[in-house]
Amino acid sequence: MKLYSLSVLYKSEPKAVLLKAAYDVSSFSFFQRSSVQEFMAFTSQLIVERSAKGSRASVKEQEYLCHVYVRSDSLAGVVIADSEYPSRVAFTLLEKVLDEFSKQVDRIDWPVGSPATIQYTALDGHLSRYQNPREADPMSKVQAELDETKIILHNTMESLLERGEKLDDLVSKSEVLGTQSKAFYKTARKQNSCCAIM
Repeated sequence: MKLYSLSVLYKSEPKAVLLKAAYDVSSFSFFQRSSVQEFMAFTSQLIVERSAKGSRASVKEQEYLCHVYVRSDSLAGVVIADSEYPSRVAFTLLEKVLDEFSKQVDRIDWPVGSPATIQYTALDGHLSRYQNPREADPMSKVQAELDETKIILHNTMESLLERGEKLDDLVSKSEVLGTQSKAFYKTARKQNSCCAIM
């Protein structure tokens, strides 16, 4: 899972204006990085121009996903990630960034702004922190812990069932246990079998 780009734009008519952007192109060849970065900026602008105000969308291009969120006040955000990156986390990031941006940058600067004139420095930090969605997003972290717990519980239940089957064999073969003890064990086993989870 990887985030490549995080951009804040203003949707004006007919073009979108790039206000600020952060890129992680370290996974690309050194000679390709500037071209990849330009292409990501172009793609972000194009997606915002073709999205309606107040909408969210995810656009798939080869193995990449572009998540766009255009607010009703024309402020927009775009995340470009690989296809494995969770959409929910990407939209959470976009909402957080756009809320912060709108509080720190005056609305009158949005239509005429550019990456050089806009004073908002948090994008790089957000881009690096959200590289691992499990660490950045509390819900993803809880989901991962639940999945791990479910696997452990499933393995524990399987080992208990194996042990239970072996215990049945031992009880039936035992010469030390009396007839009454064997009958008690079988009755208890039948009573507990209604609670077995498969």
